[in-house]
Amino acid sequence: EQLLVESGGGLVQPGGSLRLSCTASGFTFRNYDMRWFRQTPAKGLQWVSGINIDDTTYYGDSMKGRCTISTDDAKITLYLQMNNLKTDDTGVYWCARYRERVSDLRGQGTQVTVSS
Repeated sequence: EQLLVESGGGLVQPGGSLRLSCTASGFTFRNYDMRWFRQTPAKGLQWVSGINIDDTTYYGDSMKGRCTISTDDAKITLYLQMNNLKTDDTGVYWCARYRERVSDLRGQGTQVTVSS
């Protein structure tokens, strides 16, 4: 069975940082584009960032300049480094797998709470 499992969420103070991970099971990212999304009470569903098969990276306006997407060399773990977090960043974050612009797998998500 192929799975995506996120981790790294938690409680952080405004201005703090978190690194989210998305670990693949049963496959690698070598043949897939990957995306990070979030669902926040403040702004609803948003695309956060993406990385393509050729390692080209993209960032949505929601966290542009405050996050970095990357993968490990084995292409098993996807990361999202988030800095200068704001209360509006509170929400559930998940990764999703894409092939030819169609998503066929996503993780269950990890909760990020930004609060003092």
